Amino acid sequence: MSNGPIQEASVALHTNFRPPQLAVIVPSYNERGNIELLYEKVALALGNTPWEMIVVDDNSPDGTADVVNELSRVYANIRCVRRFGRRGLASACVEGMAVTAAPYVAVIDADHQHDETILPKMLAEAVNGADLVVGSRFAEGGSAGDGLSQTRLSGSNLANRLAGMIAGQAVSDPMSGFFLMRREAALEAAPKLASDGFKILIDLIVTSARMGKPLKIAEVPYTFRPRHAGESKMNPLIVIQYLGLWVSKMTAGVLPPSFLLFGLVGGTGVVVHLATLALFTSIFGQGFVVSQIAATLIAMGWNFVLNNNLTYADRKLKGTRLVTGFLSFCAICALGGIANISVANAIYQWDHQTFVAGLSGAIMSSVFNYAVTRAFTWK
Repeated sequence: MSNGPIQEASVALHTNFRPPQLAVIVPSYNERGNIELLYEKVALALGNTPWEMIVVDDNSPDGTADVVNELSRVYANIRCVRRFGRRGLASACVEGMAVTAAPYVAVIDADHQHDETILPKMLAEAVNGADLVVGSRFAEGGSAGDGLSQTRLSGSNLANRLAGMIAGQAVSDPMSGFFLMRREAALEAAPKLASDGFKILIDLIVTSARMGKPLKIAEVPYTFRPRHAGESKMNPLIVIQYLGLWVSKMTAGVLPPSFLLFGLVGGTGVVVHLATLALFTSIFGQGFVVSQIAATLIAMGWNFVLNNNLTYADRKLKGTRLVTGFLSFCAICALGGIANISVANAIYQWDHQTFVAGLSGAIMSSVFNYAVTRAFTWK
């Protein structure tokens, strides 16, 4: 049977096809009102440059993915990667970079706060040799504009100073969410990036440097704009996640970013435990043993719920897995308690320093609980 018509169609398609030079990655969650206009703005900015837009959507309940799919029926260079059961800006960016064949990738927010008109300048810098081009609010000629409140601007400045301590390179805006880079350089660092991070740029810079392949960085200034539609994703949890990433990079990756949040949850659990113990002994008139058991169970439940909704929001347990997860969490924490007592007793017998022994036991159980629950409860 002849393949003539198929071959002719293939040749015609190839003749009209221009492989994208740039993939614009848009991580999204509840951005339905922003996507179409963003596509139009980027298309206008890039003109004749062959490009594609990849929207990585974390299963937005507002139907963001549906909007992207409808657009893809009109425009051939936009598509949606819809994710189920996982959340996070950093991992969304990496997945978007991984599904394109374009030699250059750009990350831009869906909310229109980043100035898409500088994309051609950013691409030109990359083509001329830069590994990474940062859209900077703080380089000469750039501005935070009206896009940040005074409080958020102060917070951003502090975060930039912290980032500068670990960047190892001069970058005016290491907290920027707007950047363009060589795809090969991004994917080379990707396996070592923090999957639960919110700010991927600083992670890329630090990780690449520690791999012995520091990035050649250029910057293009722009003015940060107010959000077009929807609500900002900035919240206290994201601040904690960033601090976790900072601690992780300061310790050369010894402490994972989520360990800080796990430890903070554990700290609130101690408060809940002591409050419950006081309630049962003083108000309910129960004996110490009964009160201690009740306090332990309530504190475990408290820690499990917070960790399930905060620390491991990207792998949140639901349905029957919620029950089995809680049981495994309690069992692991019980083993952690035994480890705590064993280590503390051994150290106390060695130097008879109560504080040192107690602290060592607490650290031991915290590390044990974190590592084992991450491997088994929230695997």
